[in-house]
Parts: sequence; C-alpha cells; structure tokens
Amino acid sequence: MERIQGANPMVLRTALTKLVAEVQAVDSGSSSAAEGSTAPETNPTATSSTTASTAAAASTATATPSLAATTPSDSDAGWLGAELPKPYSDVTDQVYLKQLDLLNANSEFGAAQTFFDMKAPSKGTASSKGKEKDSGTAASRDWVESDTDEQLMLFIPFQSTVKIHTLQVTSLAPAPEHPDYDKDEDTPSRPKTIKIWVNPPHTLSFEDGEGPATQEITLDSSDWDPKTGTVSVPLKYVKFQSVSTLNIFFVDVENEDAEKVRIDRLRIIGEKGEKKEMGKLEKIGDLSG
Repeated sequence: MERIQGANPMVLRTALTKLVAEVQAVDSGSSSAAEGSTAPETNPTATSSTTASTAAAASTATATPSLAATTPSDSDAGWLGAELPKPYSDVTDQVYLKQLDLLNANSEFGAAQTFFDMKAPSKGTASSKGKEKDSGTAASRDWVESDTDEQLMLFIPFQSTVKIHTLQVTSLAPAPEHPDYDKDEDTPSRPKTIKIWVNPPHTLSFEDGEGPATQEITLDSSDWDPKTGTVSVPLKYVKFQSVSTLNIFFVDVENEDAEKVRIDRLRIIGEKGEKKEMGKLEKIGDLSG
C-alpha cells in the first residue's frame, strides 16, 4: 500500500489514475466469472408442452372415476340391470345367503344364491329358443329354472333390517314375440305374476301362496328392458319399512304354453338399517303385512 503525503497535484493525479485502473480491472474479472456460471437457457416451447400434458393427465385421472361410478354395471355393489332410483342404493349385499330357501328349482341349473350373484349374467341376451339345458354344465348355467311347473317360492333373510323401495328382476328367457321363438312347454318364460310377503318367519308353502300377500304385481311384456332383460318393480314403500325377511312367489309366466320360469338375477333396492344377530329367525308380524 502506497502512502501519499503532502499536497503535490502531480503525485495525487498519478495515484488517482492508478486507483481507477485497478478498480476497472476488478470489475472486468467479476463480469467474466458471472457469465461463465449462467445456467443454460430453457426452451419455452418444451416447457409449455410439458405443462399442458401434465395438466391434461391430471384432468383425465380426476374425471375417469366419476364416469365409472355412473355406470350401473360398474357400481361397487355389483352388476345392475337397471338404473337406481334416487336416492336409494343397492342393498342386495344384505341378503343372508346361507339361509336362503328355494322351492321347486331344477337342480340342473343354478341354486338360490345364483339370484344374488354380483356378476352380470353370463348370457347377455335372451336366445330365440331358450332350450339351453344341454349346453354346458350346471355350474355354467348361472340362472334358475323351475322344475315340475312354472312356479318358484323363494325365502330371503337379511343381515340387517332394511327398507325396500324397488325389486329388480332379470330374466333372459326368450320373448314370445321373437320370430324364432319355440313355443312349447320346455321353453322357459319370464315371470308374469309375483307375490311378496314381508317378514314371514319361514318359507311359505305353495298352498300358503294362494292367500293374500303384502303386494302382488302383474308384469306386462313392455315392462322389460330388451337390452338387459330386467324389470324394475316399485314396491309400496310404507309396507316395506322394517324388513327382516321376504318371501317371493313367482306365480305364473308370460307365455301361457310354458311350464318353466327362468330368473337370472334379483336386486334389492332401498336403504340399509341396523345389523341383527343371525341366529334363529324370530316371527315378526303376520304374513299379509
């Protein structure tokens, strides 16, 4: 470090000039170092494209579950042959499968549990003739057919007390109006008359079925959805408010010449209630409701 004494102008001017030169040299070195460490320039087009793709993917991931939830066949509860009436839900999972009872079912077809299989019926549409007894094994025939005549009597206990708004019945039996329909007694038919009892203590006999029911329904051919083979039967909701058991009697069939009824699926639509002990079923009320 140089020390300057006195007030000699020439000496002061020389020292000042030297100081300015040193400052400029330091500034020049700092600028060069800063330029060398600058990050590479980002491609704005690539950045925009990546951002747009990410946003689109996020939008798709959000929308897909919502779409699936509105499709009846993809609902969490299982396959449905018809839309759910709002604000009710599918309470079929409340059926106590181990205590189901079914009278007059042909053993070469499905058992009572088949009604409540959560999968779609294996046969998507009704055949023209409907004689499928010899096609496949009993395990592959995932529907129920009656045996000695066109009647079926089904007893359904529930795991909880439920409120029932609608009964959905799916039958892929051939429709009589089909041009190739084989009109004889061995061709199964869709049900026509259905009788339902609320809270019977046990399976009713066919003789009991001749008496008055909680509700009796007569179906018309126009009631059936031709795509899914399903009919939605609205029930008298005030009479189905506290249901522990049901008895469903399929009385007769749409085709008067048929001696077999075919049922592929049943769905119970309503509201779940309080769970109950599934020991002995207690008698609740009378049969007529």
